[in-house]
Amino acid sequence: MPLRNLIVIMLAAVVSLFCYQRAERNRYVAVIGEALHLVDHYYWEEVDRRELFEGAMTGMVTGLDQYSSYIAPDEYRDVETTLDQEFGGVGVEVQKLEEHGPLIVHNTIAGSPAFEARIQPGDAILAIDGTDTRPIALRDSVTLMRGAPGTNVRVRLQRVGAQAPEDLELTRQVVLLDSVLGDLRLPDGSWNYHLEEDPRIGYLRITTFGKHTREELEEILAEMPQPSRPYRALILDLRGNAGGLLDAAVEVCDLFLNEGTIVSTSGRHGHIESSFKARPADTLVPDEVPVAVLVNSLSASASEIVAACLQDHQRAVVIGSRTWGKGTVQNIFELEGGRSALKLTTAGYLRPSGKNIDKPKDGKDEDTWGVLPNDGFQVALNDEETARLFELRRKRDRIPIAGQGKTAAGPTASEPQAPAGTTPDDPQLRRAIDYLTKQLAARS
Repeated sequence: MPLRNLIVIMLAAVVSLFCYQRAERNRYVAVIGEALHLVDHYYWEEVDRRELFEGAMTGMVTGLDQYSSYIAPDEYRDVETTLDQEFGGVGVEVQKLEEHGPLIVHNTIAGSPAFEARIQPGDAILAIDGTDTRPIALRDSVTLMRGAPGTNVRVRLQRVGAQAPEDLELTRQVVLLDSVLGDLRLPDGSWNYHLEEDPRIGYLRITTFGKHTREELEEILAEMPQPSRPYRALILDLRGNAGGLLDAAVEVCDLFLNEGTIVSTSGRHGHIESSFKARPADTLVPDEVPVAVLVNSLSASASEIVAACLQDHQRAVVIGSRTWGKGTVQNIFELEGGRSALKLTTAGYLRPSGKNIDKPKDGKDEDTWGVLPNDGFQVALNDEETARLFELRRKRDRIPIAGQGKTAAGPTASEPQAPAGTTPDDPQLRRAIDYLTKQLAARS
């Protein structure tokens, strides 16, 4: 057969395959549209079209894996806020202690409108722009308080100890969320990143991996060259950190390493799509500074990337309990012009040793998954101990009221409270302190 004829046949085959695949895709789209139309017109009760659409989108990705999902508009705004670490609001953290009770202030963000108005933990927000907060859900109340920077919001506030409520008008502004917290909150809203009992040890609690996490760490670690208050050892607390941005995790690892692979990602059929390497120019923490990383069963994804990387390079000792086991990468694809989105698993990631952190569907304790603490550094806590430590940290996170030795929420006799100058009764943290203290003694 002449070469020319062979080329024509091959081109025709490629075009036919393309057309077939496109026709098949269009056929599925048409069937989905037809099904939506039939439900909308013939279901025996009227159906909200938006709910019908969102139900179809959710069903489409539910069977893929546990991490892929459809993100509705309201939820997508929350996702963007977490990753961007900023939103338009007044800078107050609230909670509902009773289902039909008012909003109770847990904390305020330093420098925010709420902070400047001296709103304090324990104060109750009774109404927002005239809407009673008692019958509405916590999420709806938060939505009412947020808005475009420069706009005003009126709140009716019942201050702790006050006889009558007062009305305040606050101007919303861009509120920045810290992703790196310290050991103790100071009266001006800043953090003490040194352990109170041993200022040589820095304590950095990373709650999420967002767009500004690296910048926050760089600012904190800039203290290291100062001879007056240097960090001679560091604790990275990743307990309860469910992850965040892959790039942010890579940037954090880069601060501790001079060279080597940080993490690799693999796509379909195990093909290595990318490999992230440490760059010496980005290193901020010298090798002579010992590091301990705290993890637990709620440390996942980006947290596991950091813990596994520093462990594999023997740059840090991992302490606590086995991590969640989420070794996949999700990309967010915007829909409807950015109103909603699809979160899809697009790759898996491999730690520097080449092992995958992801826990198989039927993974057992004896299988290889997650990040295990180093030998001799397994410190397991039960649910009761974990809950108690969570409450202790919440109290230390509150901004103290000037002139008082306690926070506005006020510890009661039944509440655990660590005295000033001491460290909370935290077995995992205590193990890290003991390890680092020995390391410093050996190097002195």
